[in-house]
Amino acid sequence: MKENSSNQLPDIRHNLVLKAPILKVWEAVATSEGLAAWFMPNDFQPKQGHAFHLNAGGFGLSPCTVTEINPPHHLSFRWGKDWTITFELQELDGATAFTLIHSGWKTDETTEFGESHEVVRNRMDRGWAGLLQSLASHVEK
Repeated sequence: MKENSSNQLPDIRHNLVLKAPILKVWEAVATSEGLAAWFMPNDFQPKQGHAFHLNAGGFGLSPCTVTEINPPHHLSFRWGKDWTITFELQELDGATAFTLIHSGWKTDETTEFGESHEVVRNRMDRGWAGLLQSLASHVEK
C-alpha cells in the first residue's frame, strides 16, 4: 500500500519573543536544570545521540534521544515513539525569538497510552502554550 501523506496532522508550532539574551534562553532549553525549571524533570545532556528520559509524572518516564544540536540556535529530540520536539532560537537586539515545533502527528496513530494523536495533539497544543509562559517567566526574571 502506498504511503499516504494525508494522514499527517499539522505540527504544533508556537512562536514568541523572550525578553532575555539568547544564551540565557539556550541554558533554559538545552540543560537538564533549565528544562526541569519550566518543563519536566529529566536526565538530558546536550549531546547528539544522548538517550534521556522526561519524567512525565503520572505517565511515567518518557524515552527521548537528542537528534540535532547546534548551540545556541537549534535543538531537536525524539520524544517517545512518534514525536520530535524542536527548539529554534534567533538572537534579536537583547531578546530572543523562540520557536517550538512538536511534530510527528498522524490521524491513524495512537500514543503509547492508547489515545489517538488527534485528541492528544489538541491537548498538547494547549499544554505547550502554558509551558511556554512558564519558560518566559523563567528566563525573563
